Amino acid sequence: MSGRDLFCQPRRIRRGAALTLVFAGVLVTGAATGSFPEAGQPSRRAAVFGPTRSGSRHQEVQKAAAEAAADGKSPMEAAERAVSRSGDRWGAVYSEGEYQEFQEALDGRYTGVGLWARSGADGRIEVTKVRPGSPAADAGIRPGDRLLSVDGGRVDGRPVTEVVSLLRGDAEDAPAGTTVTLGLRRGTRAWTEKLHRVRLSTDSVTVRRLPGGVTVVRIAAFTKGSGDAVRAAVRDAPADAGIVLDLRGNSGGLVTEAVDTASAFLDGGLVATYDVDGAERSLHAEPGGDTARPLVALVDGGTMSAAEMLTGALQDRGRAVVIGSRTFGKGSVQMPTGLPDGAVAELTVGHYRTPSGHAVDGRGITPDLEAGPGQALPRAETVLTGLGDPS
Repeated sequence: MSGRDLFCQPRRIRRGAALTLVFAGVLVTGAATGSFPEAGQPSRRAAVFGPTRSGSRHQEVQKAAAEAAADGKSPMEAAERAVSRSGDRWGAVYSEGEYQEFQEALDGRYTGVGLWARSGADGRIEVTKVRPGSPAADAGIRPGDRLLSVDGGRVDGRPVTEVVSLLRGDAEDAPAGTTVTLGLRRGTRAWTEKLHRVRLSTDSVTVRRLPGGVTVVRIAAFTKGSGDAVRAAVRDAPADAGIVLDLRGNSGGLVTEAVDTASAFLDGGLVATYDVDGAERSLHAEPGGDTARPLVALVDGGTMSAAEMLTGALQDRGRAVVIGSRTFGKGSVQMPTGLPDGAVAELTVGHYRTPSGHAVDGRGITPDLEAGPGQALPRAETVLTGLGDPS
């Protein structure tokens, strides 16, 4: 199991919902996870998940869990109370099974039925996308269909993250092969579909070509292989046109993949520094990236964590013009600690900074050019035209 810097929601969100938010980063919207290397490890590798780390918070959580286990009580519940008392906004405790699901999500795999959804202003849940070849697609479900219920429970007014959790069967740790019954509506037609959950893979990197030749590379989350996919997109892009790196709504992921992505555009050098219990570490890009092609990065308030780290590196080093709105401001580092019952506690141990020393946590990154959702891409095309002008 790899060490993880877990970028998750504050603990005010209940544990099951917080877990769903991680997957929502690649399925709908929300948070995601990442990993930082530890001391003695190569700067681009995830560390081996090891014994308890130093630091009073980790020790207190470990002690609470051990005492609960000795008394025949739940170590996980005791750890959750200890984390809550610590005031660690980003701290969280996950069962062994939940943590394994994180690993699988970061590998680009998940259990589900293959549909994306959103909540409208009226609280209704609408299907926005259906994965080809998925159970949802085979059942004839289409974008625009309204989702009324999951296993008999009405979903109107519920957070979309909770609806995703129900579809996945997170509360029951439902594996592939289990069923879920959906209530649906299309126009005046209302019906139910019984679907079997299956193992699916995420498409975290998508590439499209604009009429003028600009290549848009959208990264929804930094899952395993994202960096390689971005490198391939750069290699295949027309030599005489620029690239738009769309990081809007990217809530994080594997930091190693974010560094790999930075390596596609930088010729080595510093990507970020971070501290773990007061000891400073650094992350560096590999040499040989494309440093000449015009590049614009699009960001917004949903750009978080590893995506902010990448944005900061490209901006500070003068490699990209950043367009959009201020990013979220999640720049703290979490590390895992194992508990007696196999659960894992994630606690904040430090913060990362951009190459120029800018602290992101609570501040975010200010774009070079402000632009709203409908203006960002057209403005990026205009900027790329200017960057590519030899005069």
